[in-house]
Amino acid sequence: MYTDMRLLPDSARWLAGSADPAGSDAAMRVFCFAHAGGGSAIFRPWRSLLGPGVEVCPVVLPGRESRVRELPYRRMEQLLDPLCQAIEPYLDRPFAFLGHSLGSIIAFEVARRFPPAGLVVSGRRAPRLATARRLFSSLPDGEFLTAIGHLGGTPPEVLRETQLIRMMMPALRADFELNEAYAVLPGPRLGCPLIAYVGIEDPEVSRAELLAWQEETTGEFTMRVFRGGHFYLKGDRGDDRSDVTSALRQDLARVFGFGAQP
Repeated sequence: MYTDMRLLPDSARWLAGSADPAGSDAAMRVFCFAHAGGGSAIFRPWRSLLGPGVEVCPVVLPGRESRVRELPYRRMEQLLDPLCQAIEPYLDRPFAFLGHSLGSIIAFEVARRFPPAGLVVSGRRAPRLATARRLFSSLPDGEFLTAIGHLGGTPPEVLRETQLIRMMMPALRADFELNEAYAVLPGPRLGCPLIAYVGIEDPEVSRAELLAWQEETTGEFTMRVFRGGHFYLKGDRGDDRSDVTSALRQDLARVFGFGAQP
């Protein structure tokens, strides 16, 4: 039976697996924002890996997963208000934001509205830097899918599924347009710790472009470089990424002020 997602509470639409904001006994929350076209799946394994005291809250934007029939956003200015309204009830305990690729700039702008204990950004150049790389959003469909395939996050067999790709295409194009049209919105610099991650073989961001994130906060800045490419978080080849989750546990322990878990 088809459920009209517009009739569900905002928390049920925007946060994967969420129920009553008061229903969790976790001491802290980490809101996770995915790459272009991504949803909650990339962060789902972290729920068991980061420990019971940290509630992982993957954010699901319109146009994907349970929200596939909703129109995706193409501009940050349009996305921020409904997104912030949806997550505000969950900010009743210490929280951090984490974003990968497109998710980094979304997490950054949300953090400027709701100052977190810390911000983790991954796989994207700093927000005030222009890109000299070719823009994806204006490419014809065939070239667009080829470019996405080269990033390594979408299995080739998925790209060959015509019907599935047709369903995913609006959200993918909208996300790339949102990312490429983005300019930093008016607002203050952050005052929290900012941690920046990158895969050493990532074709989309250099170390210098990642290092420029330090200009966005008056707080402590840390940069970590991992083996792998743009989708190092989940393992470009499906390999174990305990090094990533171990580093994340350490960084969250520091920003939240609790003992690092093994």
